[in-house]
Amino acid sequence: MSKPIVATTSLAGCFGCHMSFLDIDERILELMQLVEFDKSPINDIKKISRKCDIGLIEGGCCNSENVHVLKEFRENCKILISVGECAIMGGLPAMRNGIPLSECLEEAYQNGLTVKESNDARIFPNDPELPIILDKVYPCHEIVKIDYLLPGCPPRADLIWEALIAIITGNQIKMPYEVLKYD
Repeated sequence: MSKPIVATTSLAGCFGCHMSFLDIDERILELMQLVEFDKSPINDIKKISRKCDIGLIEGGCCNSENVHVLKEFRENCKILISVGECAIMGGLPAMRNGIPLSECLEEAYQNGLTVKESNDARIFPNDPELPIILDKVYPCHEIVKIDYLLPGCPPRADLIWEALIAIITGNQIKMPYEVLKYD
């Protein structure tokens, strides 16, 4: 029997959820016996390369590239999991949601304290290869169907471990207080 294939990616976030995933410590060796990794920092594969059984998404969508990657994961993963507050609610990047995008861009490229040193012409980046910034930061479930949510900022390593093992073994995910509390 072939092993389930797991892929992970980070969108608009801080990579803290991936760090929490790596905090499963020596259990990563046990996990590697149970699954194969596709796109992941575990194996340094940069793009999703095949159909996967489980996709872990951290971060929300703040630009067109984030949306593209999220849709690609949904298309290629049987089960898609939003990991952490940025993926579930937009997290800290969504703090800009109450401010018009034009004001955010003006502050960053025209009126900010450090603009004089780095952007004398006060121009907005306009290279066609740059992703288009969205009007707000969207949580993943507003873009694609998400199957599971693992809350936390970041979720505890034990929660990520328990969820993956439950899905791999076909059991129900248990979220006891010990793996959900925020302190």
